[in-house]
Amino acid sequence: MTQSQSRSKSPANWQPVQSEREGLWIFTGVRDFIDNIANTSPARLALTVFGVVILLFTGLLSLPAASAAGVVTPLHQAMFTAVSSVCVTGLTVVSTATHWTFFGQLVILVGIFVGGLGTLTLASLLALMVSKRLGVRGKLIAQEAMNNAGRLGEVGTLLRIVIVTSVVIEAALALALIPRFMTLGEDFWQSVWHGVFYSISAFNNAGFTPHSDGIVPYETDLWILVPLMLGVFLGSLGFPVVMVLQQNGLNWKKWNLHTKLTIQVSFILLAAGMVLWALMEWDNVRTIGRMDLDDKVIHSLFASVMTRSGGFNLVDQNHMESTTMLLTDALMFAGGGSASTAGGIKVTTIAVMFLAIVAEARGDTDVKVYGRTIPQGTMRVAISVIVAGATLVSVSAFLLLQISGATLDRVLFETISAFATVGLSTNLSAELPPSGVYVLSALMFAGRVGTVTLAAALALRERSQLYHYPEERPIIG
Repeated sequence: MTQSQSRSKSPANWQPVQSEREGLWIFTGVRDFIDNIANTSPARLALTVFGVVILLFTGLLSLPAASAAGVVTPLHQAMFTAVSSVCVTGLTVVSTATHWTFFGQLVILVGIFVGGLGTLTLASLLALMVSKRLGVRGKLIAQEAMNNAGRLGEVGTLLRIVIVTSVVIEAALALALIPRFMTLGEDFWQSVWHGVFYSISAFNNAGFTPHSDGIVPYETDLWILVPLMLGVFLGSLGFPVVMVLQQNGLNWKKWNLHTKLTIQVSFILLAAGMVLWALMEWDNVRTIGRMDLDDKVIHSLFASVMTRSGGFNLVDQNHMESTTMLLTDALMFAGGGSASTAGGIKVTTIAVMFLAIVAEARGDTDVKVYGRTIPQGTMRVAISVIVAGATLVSVSAFLLLQISGATLDRVLFETISAFATVGLSTNLSAELPPSGVYVLSALMFAGRVGTVTLAAALALRERSQLYHYPEERPIIG
């Protein structure tokens, strides 16, 4: 009797243990898988993380609870909005203010915050959370993502600094905006929501607005415009630059080369963009032609800040002159700083290529600036990023021309805006059929993760060669 009882109890006693072991085996398998990718191919982990996050937010935005009409949002619209938010772009195919409920807008806002941390930062955080360690190669990638802002052993600390810095700056912007919205007649909770939404959207260079008219009603309100410009500009500098400024303040001599080039080129593009935009639109009655001098200056400065990835606009982009649209295309393609919330090919890429051209014109063998020599490998990466970006824009523009039948200036504007994750629009996105929407979605994804991942992968990929072919210089130009 006792023997039979023990036999009958044996399966029951062992079943929970077996189930528990299976559960632990699954968790261990997932952990080992992520840890292996983090140490062997962090770039692939970054792409996987962003892809999974986009699919998750697409599912959330497809829910009836996210739609103001209480119905399921079509897949192409939900996916486009998810990609635009996670890739901190700001392009929309439906109105953010009227189509989405508070839940839908909250999903978009969380997507902006998560996406603003960056692909490599997210991948590094995932590896830390799951496997409790990055591994040497994973740390190298994370360090490269922050442009070697600290020593290899400090990567975990730097990742925490990135998150804390984002939260602190966004909180400061929100505290500056909330009182102003209250004085404009909004109730307390509505002011809090709008202040938080705009602060996160601005610092992450997303350009989403919770108002149906955007920020056009505040086109002369400096209490609104100045915090937005500061948030966008700080976000476009990048976390490595912000950390250097935190450690060394405005002491130019203690800045590293990346910080010097990023800030210098950013201010050059800001000033040049402001002056050129003002000259081209000065007499355009459809934009700023009828405004007084002060308002023209404010609009020009605001446009110059936002064209390099901010995405907020005070004038209808379709009403700008053709030359202004071309200028905007160039500024959008340039983008902001590396490892920042901005898009584009990045200002340091432009700086390196300009310095290489100057060195070639002078006949110098080395590219030198501020007492430093830029390695040849860095210039190869810069060329790769520029060519890859131009190729993506060209192919996508060709496809959209075939799909939409729109004019080249509108298609090129929307394409570069998507690639550079800017968010300025001629409203072409909302007019496209689903096929065109998917093209722009893929372009936003590639623009956010493609060039950054390519740059990081090429920077860490060096093969030892046992032989060297004789040099022969082909005719260039």
